[in-house]
Amino acid sequence: MDSLAAGKKIPGFGHRVYKCEDPRATVLRKYTETVTRKAGDTTLYDITREIDRVMSEHSKVFPNVDLYTASLYHAMGIPDELFTPIFAMSRVTGWTAHIFEQWDNNRLIRPLANYTGPTSLKYVAMEQRTP
Repeated sequence: MDSLAAGKKIPGFGHRVYKCEDPRATVLRKYTETVTRKAGDTTLYDITREIDRVMSEHSKVFPNVDLYTASLYHAMGIPDELFTPIFAMSRVTGWTAHIFEQWDNNRLIRPLANYTGPTSLKYVAMEQRTP
């Protein structure tokens, strides 16, 4: 509640386009409930539902598609360290589309998403890497 009162962004809530609940979140909520019940552990889903309830009572910021992903991934047996890579992989197509739009229109799209890292890195296949 302190973060909410301080006006901080709460992960899993808010969207640039949707000013109501992200329709993907609605679908994912139902799917997550089903999967966690089948997995036999609804603990993380129940906690997420409570966070969702508190947010709906105390703010006008609605769930986005990311809210239920952690409890869903956990129920599916996906290791925690893969959550972020899955998040990124699911967005690569959109990020690429933004780049093409920028190239076509010479208009910067989502300037905070500009890559500023090294550009001359060499690809190394996973099986060739040393631990």
